[in-house]
Amino acid sequence: MKTAECVSPKHPDKLCDRISDKLLDLFLEGDPYSRCAIETMGGHGKVFITGEVTSKTELTDEQIKLAVKEISDIEDVTIHLVQQSPEIAQGVDTGGAGDQGIMIGYACRENEQYLPQEYFLARELNKFVYDKFPFDGKTQITLDGYKARVVCSFQNASEEELENLVKEFFKIHSSYKVEDLHCNPAGDWEQGGFDADAGLTGRKLAVDNYGPRIPIGGGAFSGKDSTKVDRSAAYMARKIAVDYLEKYQADEVFVQLAYAIGYDKPLQASAVVDGEYREILDYDLSPNGIIETLDLRKPIFEKTAQYGHMGAGFDWK
Repeated sequence: MKTAECVSPKHPDKLCDRISDKLLDLFLEGDPYSRCAIETMGGHGKVFITGEVTSKTELTDEQIKLAVKEISDIEDVTIHLVQQSPEIAQGVDTGGAGDQGIMIGYACRENEQYLPQEYFLARELNKFVYDKFPFDGKTQITLDGYKARVVCSFQNASEEELENLVKEFFKIHSSYKVEDLHCNPAGDWEQGGFDADAGLTGRKLAVDNYGPRIPIGGGAFSGKDSTKVDRSAAYMARKIAVDYLEKYQADEVFVQLAYAIGYDKPLQASAVVDGEYREILDYDLSPNGIIETLDLRKPIFEKTAQYGHMGAGFDWK
């Protein structure tokens, strides 16, 4: 049995991810070499922005508050951004990694997005429901062979409406039989997002990656520019996994990269292709090499925060 979940873009944690990445994009629009590590916490009528920014782009408090309001409708925003630590900067200035860390890439042939099937279905169901009810919501799918146990909870939707949408979704994915269905199991609800709960950047890491079946390195993505390898190298690891899946006509590929702060070469760059170990030698895995390969100085990141970073149509596949 395999289980994965997905949350909608209006979930409080995703609102925070989106705000952090929206602000990152605004800094990158004016200065593609901006260095950002922006954290957002929000809930119950307030949003707090903190972190580090070194950029030629200067955003006023009003510009930041407008960006927050566009995503969350909240106007009460506290801002505390400072410049990147010079002791971190001295390692990045020479082309080194912005931090130590482990990054995981994964690809398999379980669907057209090369993702674990339970994660793929949970995300596609969430998108399917969100198209009708664009509010706070969660989906969860447990697969037991071709039997599916489904949880679907969405704000401003009735149990009956959600049941009908789930049944419609599984007419499309007709290989699976829904044997256990829970729609709004705690009751229908109208209070969601920041009105109902607090959120925090980087608190949905399994949703951002591949679901709980696949291990993650531990680093969050949102709010960070691409000198932070826990973001950029995770994207590169995914690209390598898909490349190797196709190159070797494999069924499953795991990629692992590891870095030291201030050092521009990975300490580990390895792949396991259908159970066989392979060292990765044919890519430039320096932070600058990854940024150039994937064109990561563009302001593209708010979109990545909406529905996961892998298999969602980005350049890293």
